[in-house]
Amino acid sequence: MAFRRALTRIRNFKTTQGLCKRSLSAQAEAKENEKKRTHFGFETINEEEKTKKVHEVFETVADKYDLMNDVMSMGIHRMWKDIFMQRLAPTPGTKLLDMAGGTGDITFRYINYLRNLGHRDTHKSSHVTVSDINQAMLDVGKVRAERQGYTGDPSVSIDWLCADAETLPLPDDSYNAYTIAFGIRNCTHVDKVLEEAYRVLQPGGRFMCLEFSQLPNTQLQWIYDQYSFQVIPVLGQLVAGQWKPYQYLVESIRQFPDQETFKTMIENAGFRQVTSHKIPEGGECARPILSFVSYPYPRSRSDSHLQTTPQRAQSDPIHRG
Repeated sequence: MAFRRALTRIRNFKTTQGLCKRSLSAQAEAKENEKKRTHFGFETINEEEKTKKVHEVFETVADKYDLMNDVMSMGIHRMWKDIFMQRLAPTPGTKLLDMAGGTGDITFRYINYLRNLGHRDTHKSSHVTVSDINQAMLDVGKVRAERQGYTGDPSVSIDWLCADAETLPLPDDSYNAYTIAFGIRNCTHVDKVLEEAYRVLQPGGRFMCLEFSQLPNTQLQWIYDQYSFQVIPVLGQLVAGQWKPYQYLVESIRQFPDQETFKTMIENAGFRQVTSHKIPEGGECARPILSFVSYPYPRSRSDSHLQTTPQRAQSDPIHRG
């Protein structure tokens, strides 16, 4: 009898152990599945779906994208982008990666800025790579570049690259400036985008991001929300014949991290001297934020995320201390 009771206890123990293992396995699987969920506007979806859905949004609105920017912001987006380029202040010899550059708004401002400098350092050739995950947006940009005379400029070369900001097919240390305007919030893994930006930038290069932020004034935020959710999708339907893409765009603004959280994310990617600027300066209206980051020191790949002591950058054509 004692022997049978011992066997029964052993079997019960093994059964309990097996149940515990299955329970832990199920919890781990559930946790893993939870990690693979993300937001698409206010909707929660699987991570692998987001890239496809965002691609569809911009493919749908590509032809009317620039017109809708003017309509939605009443033309103010032009001022935001002008200020953005003034803060970059490129000089001849700058090599820029314009990520999520699509229809060319930032790239054309970059070229105009260099042209307005006159004939200083004309021996230094400048370059810009316009990259976007959506080929339809790039196609619109190419047509605009041809029409507005931005191609064939011997002092500034342009190439167009259809690529995912999270996995860029570009070598390390290949650019000294990286811009992304109103695009990073559409990416599935913002942290991966920032890490890729860090990788492709040369030591002393600049990462610059123009993006919407939340308003500290709750009353103004309420007014802005009413305009965003009640007016913008209607304008999208009337002007572009599309409601849902513009519903997503306003929802994505609300889902994006606040200014301080985003700043921390940038620093966690290895960037230093991270600063942000409200546009307009000191204003309390609905606005984007300008996040500016620079590498003031050389770094090696093995310890790039560990260095904390800045050193002065040498001969960086666009570095501003």
